[in-house]
Parts: sequence; C-alpha cells; structure tokens
Amino acid sequence: MRDREEVVARLRKIEGQVAGIRRMYEGGRYCIDVLDQLSAARAALGSVAMLILEDHVNTCVADALEGGDGRAKAAELLATVRRFVRSV
Repeated sequence: MRDREEVVARLRKIEGQVAGIRRMYEGGRYCIDVLDQLSAARAALGSVAMLILEDHVNTCVADALEGGDGRAKAAELLATVRRFVRSV
C-alpha cells in the first residue's frame, strides 16, 4: 500500500480543514466563503479516496487476479466504485 503516513497526513490536513470550516460557520463568515471551503475539503477527500482505491487495485485486486479469485474481487471493486460515484 502507498505510504500510510502520506495518506494519514492528508487525512489530518482534511480534519483541520473541516474544523476551520466549522469555525468559519460558527463565526458567521460569508456563506460563499464557507461553501468554497467545503468544496475544497470535498475535493481533498476525493483525492485521498483515489489514492486508497489505486492502492487497492495495485495490491488486493492484483493479488486476487494472480490467485484466481479475480472475478469476486472485480465485482467487489465495481460495487465500491458505484457507491463512491453516487456519493459525489
């Protein structure tokens, strides 16, 4: 898997972004500014998700294909991608 520390660092940064958004909203900041920050946080989450998905394909799915369990892993992957696409 990709360096876990890199993914964890990105997730921590997103946590900070979300806390900042909450403070902005609590402080009565201009709605458009809050929405812009929400959009940035959402994009950051999407980037992390793609890193994790890439790692999954390159490790778990690749191993399953080599081990003869490719169909099941492919079905699982497609179901996951469908859920992810619906959520954005």
